[in-house]
Amino acid sequence: MSALLSRLRALHPALAALILTIASLTSVGLASTTAQADTLICDQYGSTTIQGRYVVQNNRWGTSEQQCINVTSTGFQLTTANGSVPTNGAPKSYPSIFNGCHYTNCSPGTNLPKQISTISSAPSSISYTYVSNATYNASFDIWLDPSPKKDGVSATEIMIWLNRVGSIQPIGSRTGSATVAGRTWEVWTGNNGGNDVISFVAPSAVNSMSFDVMDFVRQTISKGMAQQSWYITSIQAGFEPWINGAGLAVNSFSSTVNSGTSTPPPTDPTTPPPTNPSGSCRVTNTATSWPGGYTSNITVTNTGSTAVNGWKVGFTLPSGQTITNAWNATVSPNSGAVTATNTSSNAQIAPGASQSFGFQGTYSGSFSKPGSYTLNGTACTVG
Repeated sequence: MSALLSRLRALHPALAALILTIASLTSVGLASTTAQADTLICDQYGSTTIQGRYVVQNNRWGTSEQQCINVTSTGFQLTTANGSVPTNGAPKSYPSIFNGCHYTNCSPGTNLPKQISTISSAPSSISYTYVSNATYNASFDIWLDPSPKKDGVSATEIMIWLNRVGSIQPIGSRTGSATVAGRTWEVWTGNNGGNDVISFVAPSAVNSMSFDVMDFVRQTISKGMAQQSWYITSIQAGFEPWINGAGLAVNSFSSTVNSGTSTPPPTDPTTPPPTNPSGSCRVTNTATSWPGGYTSNITVTNTGSTAVNGWKVGFTLPSGQTITNAWNATVSPNSGAVTATNTSSNAQIAPGASQSFGFQGTYSGSFSKPGSYTLNGTACTVG
């Protein structure tokens, strides 16, 4: 600018003023262009794309209070996160970035959903900025479903909690620990009424991490909460805030899903494989229905002479029925051919003994109960 000023001294004053005005406008224009590279999103479900391959979403699904995210070229930051919700319930939002499909919103060029058996690796990375004046988790989510689902909620959600601040805990209960991606994690399992959830919780905050998503998928399969024939539908990273949250940021995110033969998952050493040596069982289903809804309480009796160590009860829900929540078992998916799997506290059925579980659901048309049941793949007597 000093060189420009020296040249202007030799010009007519009016011409010099005009050139200075043009220079100033050009400078302002360049500054404005740089500032506009970021995108501010305050709409409840507003989203945008970055890098031509990821979707960033505000996803304020659990509160009417204002929430805004500033989307950069590599991630996003929560600039406004007003309000709070009870810490013993669901969070108020899930601002996040993802590869795949979320309620029909699919990221550009994604190859998800993709069948697990056809994935050789899924390298990913994440970097976070945390704050201390809020209650939240920093969660990396992997969604799995028996079908290549692009809309609604998938059957199983894998949550990797890289940080948690405040009196919050994952869905369900702690069922053990596991070493995955070179770290030791608390493992929690449960059902939130719409899908199964397995959570891997870091004992202390992890600010950044690079890993293979398939390591967590294989752990989930080994615990009976997914199968090789299922699909990865979405890979996401963000925050679940309960109280406040302004300042939280995803600094960077990457996700790639590579084709190839998937390595079979290891056997979970803490959970013996389900057995039903005698193939003898009886199932009773005590159901109560009302217009549009019902509950079913199911009792499984071991009528054989050998203990059942770990059980899976299979049955097919009549058309129009959907399970909304379950107890004393993990039940998935929520319609069609479903499987109820024991919890850590009721895995064994001694000879002559029984275990019970139940679920609540909705239906259309007329209500009826499933006509047949299996225990670990063997047909049971119904009565």
